[in-house]
Amino acid sequence: QVQLVESGGGLVQTGGSLRLSCAASGITFRIKTMGWYRQAPGKQRELVAAITSGGSTDYADSVKGRFTMSGDNVKNTVYLQMNSLKPEDTAVYYCKMVRRYATFDYDFWGQGTQVTVSS
Repeated sequence: QVQLVESGGGLVQTGGSLRLSCAASGITFRIKTMGWYRQAPGKQRELVAAITSGGSTDYADSVKGRFTMSGDNVKNTVYLQMNSLKPEDTAVYYCKMVRRYATFDYDFWGQGTQVTVSS
């Protein structure tokens, strides 16, 4: 089974920075993508950034130029560096793994970490 543990959230002022980490354990091969999602109160969960097994990254328009996703294959950890934070970035941030096995994709989620940006 896969376990994803996020860390690094917290309270920061507008314009500040945070780095989120997502450590994966358990079955960590045949990973298709890793992604960061967020969910603000009263809103649907949305994709923030994703990275494929080949290293390609994709970002939501709202975070392009401010957030950077990266991965460390040795540590089985992905990161989300968040700069120039805005109050609208306030949300619970979740890590997601999509694992490909026998033509099916399986999704695994972390428990989430709270990010609060004060104005």
